[in-house]
Amino acid sequence: MAVIQELIRKENDGTLSFGNYQLDAKSKLSDFEHDGDLYKVKTYHKITKLERNGLFVYESVPGTAVFHLDQKENELCFDVTGEDTAQITLELEAEKEYEIYKNGGFLGKMKTNLGGKLIFSVELGEGKCDSIKVVKL
Repeated sequence: MAVIQELIRKENDGTLSFGNYQLDAKSKLSDFEHDGDLYKVKTYHKITKLERNGLFVYESVPGTAVFHLDQKENELCFDVTGEDTAQITLELEAEKEYEIYKNGGFLGKMKTNLGGKLIFSVELGEGKCDSIKVVKL
């Protein structure tokens, strides 16, 4: 799967795609408007980070490319690819329990901390893409 050369874009299905883990230097794009919100993306081979209206949404270490990010009231879905195992941090609702699925398989339940952070890892590699779904219980 390719990276996002324009750093962030709106897909035809209304979702967002962002990130370019192949960049050697930090790149960022601010004030990307989508559904009334302003997004900011920072990305390169060491990190990919997305903010919405100045608030944290997504971060991966090392950098990744995220496709079709779709956040609904009780569910967050996206496809992710990268060169290596990535630690992903999502900002969700504080002190709530979530189920995490990868490629349709159940990974387990996790509870967010006081700040609403949910942290997990995915084993990625060139040419590999994982579908992630996080569901609030």
